[in-house]
Amino acid sequence: MSSKKHATLRYTSLRASIFLACLLVFALLGHFGVIPVAGATGSIFLLLLAVIASAPISYVVLSKQRDDMSEQIVSGVSSIKNRTKQRIADQNAEEDAADDAARAAAAAGQQ
Repeated sequence: MSSKKHATLRYTSLRASIFLACLLVFALLGHFGVIPVAGATGSIFLLLLAVIASAPISYVVLSKQRDDMSEQIVSGVSSIKNRTKQRIADQNAEEDAADDAARAAAAAGQQ
């Protein structure tokens, strides 16, 4: 469990790192004239290239981290769901006890 404790943070930081690496590669290619870059449109073009290139790389390279993140999220949601069910059951038990006490008091008052 300890290796999966920060799985979401690990996946997100690795994904951002892959994107930034792709952006750096494309920026260098643009700087040296391999990719034509002109003005703001060229910068947007470099960003789009980095997004398009980093997505499949992340999909392939980070599959284990993505699975760990998924397990972490499912575990967290299950924990919240179980705590909510227990809280509802406790509240229902309290309401039943209060209702039973009120009925007992009403029955004792009628006698």
